[in-house]
Amino acid sequence: MQRTTSPIFALGLFIAAAGCATDAPVSNAVLFEGARLILGDGSLIEQGALLVEGDRIVAVGPRGEVVTPLGATQIDVTGKTIIPALIDAHAHLGYEGYTSWGAENYTRSNLIEHLERYAYYGFGAVFSAGSDPEGLALEVQRTHRESDAEGARLVFAAGMAPPGQGPNNQFLSQAIAIADETGMTVLRGVASSEDARDAVREVAAKGIPFIKIWVDDRGGSQVKLRRDVYRAILDEAQVRGIEVFVHQQNAQDMPDLLDAGVAGFLHGRIGAAMGESLIAQIRDAGAFLVPNLGLGELRRERVADDPFLRETTQPDVSARLGEAYDARQPSSGNAGELAASAAERERALSEAFSRLVAGGVDIVLGTDAGALPGHFFGYTGHRELEIFVRLGMSPMQAIVAGTSRPAERLGLSEMGTLAAGKTADFVILDENPLEDIRNTRTISQVYLRGRVVDREALRMRWAGGD
Repeated sequence: MQRTTSPIFALGLFIAAAGCATDAPVSNAVLFEGARLILGDGSLIEQGALLVEGDRIVAVGPRGEVVTPLGATQIDVTGKTIIPALIDAHAHLGYEGYTSWGAENYTRSNLIEHLERYAYYGFGAVFSAGSDPEGLALEVQRTHRESDAEGARLVFAAGMAPPGQGPNNQFLSQAIAIADETGMTVLRGVASSEDARDAVREVAAKGIPFIKIWVDDRGGSQVKLRRDVYRAILDEAQVRGIEVFVHQQNAQDMPDLLDAGVAGFLHGRIGAAMGESLIAQIRDAGAFLVPNLGLGELRRERVADDPFLRETTQPDVSARLGEAYDARQPSSGNAGELAASAAERERALSEAFSRLVAGGVDIVLGTDAGALPGHFFGYTGHRELEIFVRLGMSPMQAIVAGTSRPAERLGLSEMGTLAAGKTADFVILDENPLEDIRNTRTISQVYLRGRVVDREALRMRWAGGD
C-alpha cells in the first residue's frame, strides 16, 4: 500500500491554514487546533492544540498556548474530538479468516491484515494472548518496528498450560496443528515445577516479556494447571522480569493466584463470587482485570446488520453472520422466558461490575477477539467500551480503560495518552464520546506513529467499496 510521506492526508477534509510566510523555514511539524482533547488519563482540554512532529507529540495544551514552529502546518479541527489510539489487551490473532476459522489461516499476511483491521478501527496496539507461533510473531514485531507498517503494534505472550491442555478443545487443536506444520512453539505444556522453570527461562531467552497461563478445568473437561506448577512459573518469571497473566474461570482460584504474583486476569469472571474481600485483594495486589464482556453480548445481538462492521466485511461474510445468529435464536415458545433471564443476568452483572469500579480495581479493555468466528478485530473493542458504560462506567472511565490503562499494563510507555514525548498515535472523531460512548465510532482519521491510516483504501480492499 502506498503511504503518504507526510502525516497529513486528505487535507480537504479540514480547513488548513499555512501560518508562515513563503520564505519561512520548512517544518514537518503539524498543529491540530481547536478540537476537544481527551488526554487518556481522565482529563481533557475543551479547546486544545496538539503539536506533532514526525512520529512524536511535541506539545499539548489549550488553543493559543502551544508554541508553533515556523513553517508548521496548521489544521483547524474545531468541533472534533481527539483521543489516544485505543489498545486491546486480549485477543487471539491469526486464526480468523472471515469465512473460516482455523490453523490454515495463520499466515504472515493474515496476521498483518488483522493488525491493519485494528488500525482501521482506531487501535494502536493489540495484545495477542498465548496462542501465536512465537517465531512468526517475533518476526512481525521486528518488521513493524523497522518499517512504516500501517497496522497496530503487536504485543504477545507465550502460552503455558498442562501438556495437551489450555484453550478450549477447538482452539487447542488448531494451535497444535500450527506447531506441527511450522515447527514453531505455540503453547508450552508444563507438567512439573522443573518444566515450568525451564519454560520460563526459554521464554526469557527469546525476549518475550509476557506469559499467559491457563488455570481452568473447563467444567471438568480438561486438566487444570496445578498450584505448584503455576507458582513455579510465577516465581521464575519474577526473577526474569516477565509479567504473568492468567485465564481462569473460577473466582475461588483468584486469591492464591494473586498471592503468587499474577499481574492480571484475562478472563475475570464477574458475578456474585466477586465479593468485597476479593475486590480489595485484587486492588491491593495491583492486579488488573479484563472482563471480556462482549464475548457473550455479541453472540446475543445481530451484529451482521451493524453498519460499523459492514464497513469492513463483504456481503457474504455479513450474510454468514446473520445466518449463524438466526440459528441460535430460541423458539417463540420460550423467547420471553429467556429474555427475562437475560435481563436478570445483566442486572446482576451490572451490580458486580459497579462494585469493581467503585472498589478501585483496574479494569482494562480486552475483547478476546479471534477466539470465536465472527468476533471481529477492532470492531469488538468499540462494543466492549459501550458495554462498560452500559454496566456503570462513565464514558471517561471507559476511555481510560481503553487507552492509558492497557498501555501501562502492557509496557507500552510511549502510548496511551496525548502528552509531549509520546508517539503520535491518536484518533480524530467527528462527535464527542463523553456525550455518548458510541461516538468512538465516528472516526474521521486515525494517526499511528504520526502517519495517517488510509482507511478508505483498506475499506475498499475488504468490503469492495459498498
